[in-house]
Amino acid sequence: MTNKNNQHVFRLALLLGLFSTLGPFTIDMYLPAFPEIVKQFDTTASLVQLSLTACLLGLGIGQLVMGSLSDVYGRRNPLLISMAVYVAASLACAFSPNIGLLIAFRFVQGFAASAGIVISRAIARDLYTGHELTKFFSLLLLVGNLGPLVAPVTGSGVLSFTTWVGVFIALALLGIYLLTMTKWRLQETLPSDLRRPSNFVQQLRNFGSLLRDRQFAGYMLAQGIMIAGVFAYVSGTPFIYQNIYGASPTVFALLFGSNGISLIIGSQLVGRMAHRVSEHAFLLLGLWLACLASVAVLVVAIVHGPLFALVIPLFFFVAAIGITSTAAFPLAMESQGHMAGSAAALLGVIPFLLGAVVSPLVGIAGEDTAVPLGVIILLTSAAAMLAYFFLVRRSPRGAA
Repeated sequence: MTNKNNQHVFRLALLLGLFSTLGPFTIDMYLPAFPEIVKQFDTTASLVQLSLTACLLGLGIGQLVMGSLSDVYGRRNPLLISMAVYVAASLACAFSPNIGLLIAFRFVQGFAASAGIVISRAIARDLYTGHELTKFFSLLLLVGNLGPLVAPVTGSGVLSFTTWVGVFIALALLGIYLLTMTKWRLQETLPSDLRRPSNFVQQLRNFGSLLRDRQFAGYMLAQGIMIAGVFAYVSGTPFIYQNIYGASPTVFALLFGSNGISLIIGSQLVGRMAHRVSEHAFLLLGLWLACLASVAVLVVAIVHGPLFALVIPLFFFVAAIGITSTAAFPLAMESQGHMAGSAAALLGVIPFLLGAVVSPLVGIAGEDTAVPLGVIILLTSAAAMLAYFFLVRRSPRGAA
């Protein structure tokens, strides 16, 4: 491949990677502002965390809808409309007069952001196949995994000179940039003759068939439940680090970002060692590591140990997520070539839906205890382990 082609591929990967980071930025960038939003609206931690739940629901449901629409109407027009909606929803969040409207607009914002995630991957599939697709996806993942690292730091930077309102204005500006890039730099990659009419009934049948496949369901739940534990961590740590341990928004962002590094380490470990160690072995390693780390988090929370004693096991817990999600995805997709799109959609949606359920539970006991976080991530780790053993290990095919 020539230098010119390499530069073109890298620029495209960078642009599509920015669309894929829209989800992490939408989720994470306002996290340092959680305590400020509680005071602004004179509300509770759980209600503010419910705004995160609404965003996760929008991101999950939106992937199913926007992915299907892009198969029918092409990639570019749905992406243009979604980015315009994202800008409007971000501004609506910024000027919400109460917590109820903030929660509602966060759902719309998440729904619009989901288009960036799912359509960027669809564009990659349109353009590349085989080893070239694998290489291109590795570039997308490299950019996408930077989102959880950069978003909270960016959010705390914005908060250093303005209020939480400024965070959503910054997200609106990001949406305007992506809208402009879609309009002027992104070409349609799905010709009209390759588009297909939507078949809602067949799509439901595909989903039903996948959910009845014990092995697929086991991998899907193992991955989805584990990632739901991460959303509990995302929802709870802004209050735990800042309210309980007195960390500033900047220190919180640095601690949160360090666990983004652990996520990258976990996923890259699987990718680099896949030819030597099986995905099943890595999946088990990740599940056991998550269980042990979550036990340590719960113990530290109960005895109210020092901050470093909480940060260390959380670092390993998030690393375990990187390991399990990277290992479970190819295992789940291995035998689903005949309906890979439906399988990928379910694997993408389930974590957001489960995360939406557990996120508000972290604040159920108030803002001054980390015990609910420890309990929730321990329960999610144990449930993921059970899903693997009872659905995968005991399926007719078993685990290789």
